Amino acid sequence: MPEPLRAATWRFALPHTTAAVPLARALIRNTLADIGAPVDGDTAELLTAELVANAVQHTDGDEPIELVVELVPTGGWQVEVHDQDPTPPGGFDGPGRPEGPKRPDGADLPDGTPSLAERGRGLLLIRTLSADAGYRPTDFGKAVWFTLPPRTR
Repeated sequence: MPEPLRAATWRFALPHTTAAVPLARALIRNTLADIGAPVDGDTAELLTAELVANAVQHTDGDEPIELVVELVPTGGWQVEVHDQDPTPPGGFDGPGRPEGPKRPDGADLPDGTPSLAERGRGLLLIRTLSADAGYRPTDFGKAVWFTLPPRTR
């Protein structure tokens, strides 16, 4: 019988520039591959890139952004992006999951109808492809996160 995976956490400081996005993709890809994580690495890369890009674009300053990758008790993975801005991310209706899709004018769309707005697709991707997602305040700003379930082999 295989042993259960032990809890583990990886933390990476990223520059508060657009260079953080490809760096975060490489870090998540290499971290998950090096440990043989049973998770969809392509999805993890895509969603991580979305969170990092949002942190760079929607927060001011030059303080580093922190990328945190953590094994969760269910065997899945949680990825968090920490920034120094305590303002809740747009598209969230409170700590927890992102809101549903919106029309370009900001009004709700009927359930299941994708938005055609040029912006805001990142949260739709995160909402659709993750097992769970949300944000939480931290002592120094906020953390926006998503989880991915373990991939069945």
